[in-house]
Amino acid sequence: MPAFLTPDIFRPSVLTLIGIPGLESVQVWIGIPFCTMYIIALFGNSLLLVVIKTEHSLHEPMYIFLAMLGATDIVLSTCILPKMLGIFWFHLSKIYFDACLLQMWLIHTFQAVESGILLAMALDRYVAICEPLRHATIFTHQLLTQIGVGVTLRAALLAAPCLIHVKCRLKFYRTTVVSHSYCEHMAIVKLAAEDVRINKIYGLFVAFSILGLDIIFITLSYIRIFITVFNLPQKEARLKAFNTCIAHILVFLEFYLLAFFSFFTHRFGFHIPSYIHILLSNLYLLVPPLLNPIVYGVKTKQIRDGVFKIFYLKDPS
Repeated sequence: MPAFLTPDIFRPSVLTLIGIPGLESVQVWIGIPFCTMYIIALFGNSLLLVVIKTEHSLHEPMYIFLAMLGATDIVLSTCILPKMLGIFWFHLSKIYFDACLLQMWLIHTFQAVESGILLAMALDRYVAICEPLRHATIFTHQLLTQIGVGVTLRAALLAAPCLIHVKCRLKFYRTTVVSHSYCEHMAIVKLAAEDVRINKIYGLFVAFSILGLDIIFITLSYIRIFITVFNLPQKEARLKAFNTCIAHILVFLEFYLLAFFSFFTHRFGFHIPSYIHILLSNLYLLVPPLLNPIVYGVKTKQIRDGVFKIFYLKDPS
């Protein structure tokens, strides 16, 4: 039958995730470093949460935001890794259509939550350095709760139309095979045999209204922070203030650089092999949960002390 006469599939009940197109023969080996990264991320972020919970001296805005970030990283990596390893190692490539949509919504929601938390952390550092006398009165526990609820609602509500558009608008599909290792919005949309311009436009809108605006406000915050730090009269004070920001800057850079590199290569890198797109997407979701606890553990003395207390039952000093 000619290709143009091939009947479209009326909304499939089951989809097939093929993993990394072009690298199917070596996926079993790719799964080993991915699994290692996942285990380290789970251990590191769980340890971070335990340290912050048990150390009363860490019940401050900066560390509470860090705990939110660690919890988000655990959820985000768990949304994709178990199913991905099932594909790589056990050929469990089938996934129910509705389960795929749920995974898609969770992934994009918690990506946006992470971006919102990073913005909150930047604003916390801005107030702590530029308006230190007002920090305690501004960043109250009530405000921290409101920020946590706000970034979660913003992410969930903006990601929901992506799910609704796919579920309610797209009825016919050319294939049930998803050329991806997890249920990503554009990977599912590309299966449809209908006009998907609304889906593409809304996807771009969400990306720029969340990641785009967040990175602008974070950049403005740090420009103001650097101006304040360099105007401090004492060199020791400048170094101390700058040192408190280094870990945050490293985390911001690795999250947003990976995010935008993955985003633009997926949509505009037409000459880049598809397996590069998929690997970048996977690393974007795996590297931040892996590196965040390591960066903060290395750069923050209070967290290092808390870790030593847990493993050695005494203060290292």
